[in-house]
Amino acid sequence: MTASLTPKPWIAAIHAYVPGKSAGADGRPLVKLSANENPLGCSPKALAARAQAVHPALYPDGDSTALREAIGQMHGIEPNRVIMGSGSGELLYLAASAYAGPGDEVLFSQYSFSLYDIVARRCGAEPVEAKAKDYGTDVDAMLSAVTPRTRVVIVANPNNPTGTYLPRAEIARLHAGLPTDVLLVLDQAYAEYVAPERDDGSLELAASQPNVLVTRTFSKAYGLAGERVGWGTGPRAVIEVLNRIRGAFNVSNEAQAMALVALADQDFVVHSREHNARVRGNFVAAMEALGNHGVSVVPSEANFVMILFEGRLTGEAAYNGLAEAGYITRWLPSSGLGHGLRITIGTDEQMAAIAAILRDLAKQAQ
Repeated sequence: MTASLTPKPWIAAIHAYVPGKSAGADGRPLVKLSANENPLGCSPKALAARAQAVHPALYPDGDSTALREAIGQMHGIEPNRVIMGSGSGELLYLAASAYAGPGDEVLFSQYSFSLYDIVARRCGAEPVEAKAKDYGTDVDAMLSAVTPRTRVVIVANPNNPTGTYLPRAEIARLHAGLPTDVLLVLDQAYAEYVAPERDDGSLELAASQPNVLVTRTFSKAYGLAGERVGWGTGPRAVIEVLNRIRGAFNVSNEAQAMALVALADQDFVVHSREHNARVRGNFVAAMEALGNHGVSVVPSEANFVMILFEGRLTGEAAYNGLAEAGYITRWLPSSGLGHGLRITIGTDEQMAAIAAILRDLAKQAQ
């Protein structure tokens, strides 16, 4: 009998990542607040740079040399300790593949980025979730979950999808409690939205410790989600290992050109952070006013908020009601968050409209 072609069992166990939707169930385009994209777009200077990119018929610089040097100069990092990725997601895959495999464990927190489960399974490792505290990473629970099989620990800070944030002392305590043969990956996709004075010290750890990798992205505050540009930094030995297995020419000519100019336009990044903080604050205040309807907000340091519906208005009903009104958000029952919605911070007008819709839905549910 002819044998059938079958994937490795750990690959067959993967449920493909589901991105934020941009349309309703009926196919109708909706205002997309489900993917944490920047409502301000990207730097106009970066848009102009796209036209000046190297011709698409030519391969890009496989080492992203100019971009790595610019990142290094901005953050005080030697360029040989910077690695570029096709989004920071590629770097997460590389880290797990380089340091974990069948029989090993990749540890992360409950209510963290759904990609981490895929990252672990893709290399044959077992994904392990540590119980969260107040919808965020609990350092004590993480350390208690470490076993001799733990090879990689991933922490999103700020956390996606809940927006919670570990301060510098907690990040340092987590690292200090890990065995030296475990790689700590600090996923900082939303770091640019955090006020500089609240920096968690991750880049300093990556510069001084042999087992820390920090990943960042141009997809969020820089507004280049469609260009797929991420970067990471850690000890030179780790970066050299990841470079052995990353995709060749993994960042396009256009992406490199736009990211280089976007990096230089820090005025746009500051404007994005300030816009986000102001609009998020107004929206959170509007949601907190619905507390007597069972609506609450998880404190967020990112460009989104997790709204919890624990009264008569359910998360599913709120999701459907917003979609009916023309807005798509992120409902995550598969992540144990069926009672909540992750809502990207959009424009003033969009968030005021969503607040009004949720206010009406809450009153109707009483």
